[in-house]
Amino acid sequence: MPIYCAGEVMLEFAATGSPGTFHQSFAGDTFNTAVYLARAGLAVNFVTRLGDGSFSDAIIAELQAEGIGTDNVSRVPERQPGLYLIENDALGERSFHYWRDSSPAREMFDLPITLPACSLFYFTGITLAVTRQHFEHLSELLAELARAGSAVVFDPNFRSKLWQDHSQARGYHERILPYVTTVLPTLEDERILWGVTSAEQAADLYRDAGVSEIVVKNSDLTAHAFTEGEHVLRRAARVEAIDTTGAGDAFNAGYLTSRLAGGTLEDALEAGHKVAAQVVQHAGAILPRQSTHSTR
Repeated sequence: MPIYCAGEVMLEFAATGSPGTFHQSFAGDTFNTAVYLARAGLAVNFVTRLGDGSFSDAIIAELQAEGIGTDNVSRVPERQPGLYLIENDALGERSFHYWRDSSPAREMFDLPITLPACSLFYFTGITLAVTRQHFEHLSELLAELARAGSAVVFDPNFRSKLWQDHSQARGYHERILPYVTTVLPTLEDERILWGVTSAEQAADLYRDAGVSEIVVKNSDLTAHAFTEGEHVLRRAARVEAIDTTGAGDAFNAGYLTSRLAGGTLEDALEAGHKVAAQVVQHAGAILPRQSTHSTR
């Protein structure tokens, strides 16, 4: 059965290393993961909303070039997708500057949406934040997917600037977690949002909310996977990072690809680390297609 990923696709401008010059491409956390899932040979469809101009045409073409289904991409006239600019420090760590307030993706759930049977539905805290004005339709979709037995996978990917305050963000997260089967948080985000200080505390929080599989990524290159009665830890090999943009999204794709193929938690963590390591050695969130190597 297919996979559905729901989120925003934006224009990405990544610094090239030459002063004042940038490379333009397309990215977005859910889009990044969808690309790497599709490159692993999985049947992936994307859910979003775009405008009707040339940039939106180019995003559709990019999705289709990656083999990602676009039947659930809706479009509205006289609107443009959001954009962001990446700046990197000497260690490859990045800072972002966004222009997305009028992005049509904010309205992707303005009407009720029904998806066919799928193996997995993937979305993130950014999807949740930017579409929260139509939360009831997202919630109804998640409930339908859960009743149908589809796996619901959520990366909280918490961004404070997208919320009025942390209390508002926690409230929306608490409302969707009962539908989530797998959660893929980053410990640094969890410290800010929930005040947890360890992967084990994060796992306890999500387990208490009913999530059965918890994968906690950490900036020290470790990742923890928790299921009922099992806790696995794997550390990534250190590589020279050029740009860490999209590393977590790539990790998620590698991890999910392995699990969908029947891999163990150990297999999946290794696969996630492998894809992330490829991505951080390249500028921007998406590797050139010829540079992506299978993790299966």
